[in-house]
Amino acid sequence: MNKLHTILLLAAAASIPTEILACTSLIAAKGATADGSTMITYAADSHTLYGELYSQAAADHPAGTMRKVIDWDTQKYLGEIPEVAHTYGTVGNMNEHGLAISESTWGGREELAGTGMIDYGSLIYITLQRARTPREAIDVMTSLVRDYGYASEGESFSIADPDEVWIMEMIGKGKTDKGAVWVARRVPDGCISGHANHSRIHTFPLNDPETLYSPDVISFAREQGLYSGKDADFDFSRTYAITDVGALRGCDARVWAYYNHFLPEGDASKWYGWITAGTGDVMPLWVEPSKKVSADDLKWMMRDHFEGTPLDMTQDIGAGPFGVPYRWRPLTYEVDSVTYTHERAIATQQTGFSFVASLKADRHDAMKGILWFGVDDANTCVYVPVFSSLTEVPEQLAPGNGDLYTISWNSMFWVNNYVANQAYNRYSQMIPDIRKVQSGFESRYTADVDSLCTSIASDAPYADVSRELAEYTHKAAADVTDAYKQLGDFLLVKYLDGNIKRQNEDGSFARTPEGTPVQPAFGGYDERYYRSIVEKEGDRLRVDEISH
Repeated sequence: MNKLHTILLLAAAASIPTEILACTSLIAAKGATADGSTMITYAADSHTLYGELYSQAAADHPAGTMRKVIDWDTQKYLGEIPEVAHTYGTVGNMNEHGLAISESTWGGREELAGTGMIDYGSLIYITLQRARTPREAIDVMTSLVRDYGYASEGESFSIADPDEVWIMEMIGKGKTDKGAVWVARRVPDGCISGHANHSRIHTFPLNDPETLYSPDVISFAREQGLYSGKDADFDFSRTYAITDVGALRGCDARVWAYYNHFLPEGDASKWYGWITAGTGDVMPLWVEPSKKVSADDLKWMMRDHFEGTPLDMTQDIGAGPFGVPYRWRPLTYEVDSVTYTHERAIATQQTGFSFVASLKADRHDAMKGILWFGVDDANTCVYVPVFSSLTEVPEQLAPGNGDLYTISWNSMFWVNNYVANQAYNRYSQMIPDIRKVQSGFESRYTADVDSLCTSIASDAPYADVSRELAEYTHKAAADVTDAYKQLGDFLLVKYLDGNIKRQNEDGSFARTPEGTPVQPAFGGYDERYYRSIVEKEGDRLRVDEISH
């Protein structure tokens, strides 16, 4: 890294764009997974996004039908485009053929913000209705922005089916052109990858069937005065994105946490300088893990707060006396005119919904795609299995069942918030109770789904299988919602007023022989908290013997 780049990194520390440090997508290609599937994840992180499960039925459309384009973030009407003759059924970010797409926004150069009609959210959901494979999806997505223009900022997409996973990165051309420049790379079999609000494609091969790019991705940069080197040395990320402290410590660090978890101990340390200071080697787009990745592994990665690393959010003083791995916005702050930052982990309180998509070709057609879907904070949610054949969303996850201003106790989003927001205050005390319920459900669902995958014959009637799978998903959503409402009530009672009510072996609250509550335990605070008070207050709070 040159001296100028170092100066830019340091100068940027005072203005990290915390509001855009949002979504995370982790990737495991075929050969890197324990069951031979491909997998991608997504955390849709936004302070204004309500957690629900979208769906769209498959349909035939007469010639001349037009489709409205509505911006996913703002719900603004952007225009209309011709509809195709047939659209595929979708549920969440997956379609009936087992194609799944996720994203993360990285903004990029402000002057290149898109001015066209197709925003990144519409790009995803329109494409899921029109494509069956990642290569088809890339063609659909790039054709849409070519023909109708791109309306968003810099964006990374994970695009997967049971055979391949691709990363595509795209940014608009600003006022110069309504379209976009882009590059897409297939993640090699046996590798893992990810993106988290920073462009991850740097240099790329120019003659490789597993690397695709817009014809003008380099020439446009030259025209705009953004690049002047050799074509072979062109770096998409450094040219079109902004590599500052926010992009590295706030974004690439989340991918680093993923790599760190699945590489031999210490191997990821060589990129620690990159994620914290922009020094040393650039973190690669993909790595080969030392162990196979399962869907359960990825669920727990979506709950990561850098535990066990130098960035561990449960260990610094900001975690308080209860080891809370959350930091409220803004993420940067000043003390004595010096700017500091909180860490931004994969798991965060403002998640609307998240998922782990598992895609496998040798499953029954009705379950080629399994979306392990959760709402609100991934750390405390239960991931329920949603199958690619699902056509009717469970009431507990359905749009319109509550919103950010309206509580619904039959909404999975709201009951998870009920549980999570209590834990944010006394995390170390409450999280074991949450884990017991959460892990109980997820262990059972994993075992059940594994059984379904092996027991359902490949030639079983599609309608019968899809009906059975739908019933399973609907029951799971109802069961989790009911259980989490009870869990929230339990936490309120058990930890009321700073106490910890005692329990019997069967989990019931302890009573005296007369039936009255027994004296609760007083959990107090951790040792570091007490020491910090003594160091700050000195003798003012010291208790000495008083003699007469």
